[in-house]
Amino acid sequence: MAMIDTHTHLYLEQFDDDRPAMVQRARDAGVKALLLPNIDSKTIRPMLALCDAFPQHVFPMMGLHPTDVKEDYEQELEIVKQQLATGRYIAIGETGIDLYWDKTFLRQQQLALEAQVQMARDYRLPIVLHVRDSFDEVFEIIGAAAGENLTGVFHCFTGNREQAEKIIGWGFKLGIGGVVTYKNSGLAEVLAGIDLQHLLLETDSPFLAPVPHRGKRNESAYLPLIAAKLAEIKNVSIGEVARVTSQSAREVFNINTE
Repeated sequence: MAMIDTHTHLYLEQFDDDRPAMVQRARDAGVKALLLPNIDSKTIRPMLALCDAFPQHVFPMMGLHPTDVKEDYEQELEIVKQQLATGRYIAIGETGIDLYWDKTFLRQQQLALEAQVQMARDYRLPIVLHVRDSFDEVFEIIGAAAGENLTGVFHCFTGNREQAEKIIGWGFKLGIGGVVTYKNSGLAEVLAGIDLQHLLLETDSPFLAPVPHRGKRNESAYLPLIAAKLAEIKNVSIGEVARVTSQSAREVFNINTE
């Protein structure tokens, strides 16, 4: 039973003390591929170092995270473009709009997302979208751009059924992480009516650890807990969840895994 963690920040300092052991724990738990979304120019070096250390199992993305969009976002996007030109990356991301922490740079976030959507089109790469308190704003941009040359995933999906169906209609997947295990999230009820083929597994580690680890550091080895909850919701085996979501991940990100 092999699973793919489609969104994990294993290069962050929270893993500095046990990173190799953490990767091994993930592999021992059946998580055979780890996909790394970038945050900003400062995270590129540690992210690529991790990919170099585990080249058959760890795959990098390139993008500018919305909470790191500031006055200098255009310079940051130039670095993103330079990195994409190397041909090393499997996706554009993580990008999107986040209005939970700060609305100061909303316009810059919108412009940065539009620019990265164009990069996704230019490089024919999937795009990984961060959407927090910003469904309307992200939908406006993605809805205008959706079409044959744009696909990807709405990471950490926590929306309603109507929003899910709109996303699926655009040809995007829903990234499902630890929130689905939270008792009052309401996500289980939303996902009950959505076909498994539209879902991807993710941890977003070190954030959003699933129950029973909620509130602690998350890691990719916990991905089976998310798969188990989805299996319960969909009334299928964990093996079926792993098979379907892994096949979808391989197709979206065009990766080969063992």
